[in-house]
Amino acid sequence: MISKVYDKVRQIIKENRIFFITLIVTTVICFIPFPYYINAPGGVIDVSDKIEMKGKKETSGSLNLAYVSEYRATIPTLLYAMIHPDWDILKKEEVLYENETMEDASFRNHLLLEEANQNAVMVALSRAGKSVVIEDTKLYVTYIDPNANTTLKVQDQLLTFEGKEIRSKSELLNTISTYQAGEQVDFTVKRNGKEVKAKATLYKEDDRTLVGMMVSEQKELDQGDIEFHFRSDESGPSGGFMMTLALYQAISGEDLTHGLKIVGTGTIDENGTVGSIGGVEYKLQGAVKDKADLFFVPAGENYEKAKKVKKEHNYDIKLVKVSSIDQAIAYLKTLS
Repeated sequence: MISKVYDKVRQIIKENRIFFITLIVTTVICFIPFPYYINAPGGVIDVSDKIEMKGKKETSGSLNLAYVSEYRATIPTLLYAMIHPDWDILKKEEVLYENETMEDASFRNHLLLEEANQNAVMVALSRAGKSVVIEDTKLYVTYIDPNANTTLKVQDQLLTFEGKEIRSKSELLNTISTYQAGEQVDFTVKRNGKEVKAKATLYKEDDRTLVGMMVSEQKELDQGDIEFHFRSDESGPSGGFMMTLALYQAISGEDLTHGLKIVGTGTIDENGTVGSIGGVEYKLQGAVKDKADLFFVPAGENYEKAKKVKKEHNYDIKLVKVSSIDQAIAYLKTLS
């Protein structure tokens, strides 16, 4: 029985070998990855879908995150990007830091998303007149510079520096600045669930004493019943500003939307400052595609780029540049 099936399959393949060869070659051509990435116009995500909170009121309009569509380059996507004016081809080095792996970049970007959400909670609570309680702070290594001479690794949780507990990123940086280039310093870190020792030889760059690492500060907050719902493939800090705006609206009970579809982008720090982001042109194009009424964009280069793209495409959308969450809230209140 098995022999008959085998003979039948072999006969089918033999009679249709051109088809099967073509299928295999086409599959390889279409799916083999290249060391490039494609950036293209994205879309928008209603922030209310990402935030769960008791007592959250319905609003007349919506607050939305803008995102960039990013693809790993294959022959079909590369060919399409070459002829499509709004699709851009990026080298791997333009997406990843030097010597950074995709796994390390994913870890870094997920912590950046967590930082953005933590800052959003703190800023929204403070602007709504509520208390902010930080219960704990943890520091993680997210990148090791090629110039670094250290046994630290990405994903290490920093516990002590020279025998002293590390309580914040700023405290660590200030302490390191008191040392001299060439000095060797000791860390205690948590790695794979175990405490281990690590060393680093400090060096000088741009008049700063460095270990040669990037660090993410993760805060554990008393955020009440606020919960975030992001997919595992969603990461990065660029939604921080709009998350803050949406949280403030939910906590304060105000309707800032006034029936409008509002889209925006920008990072947020713990002081409420809105920072620049990458790919603003793709985010603006996504907002226009999804028929947004208003697009918040960080002041400076992001705003100038967005203004240029709007003019080139004759987009019918209101651009509003912002430097802080307070400026954005004040602007929306003028629309009432």
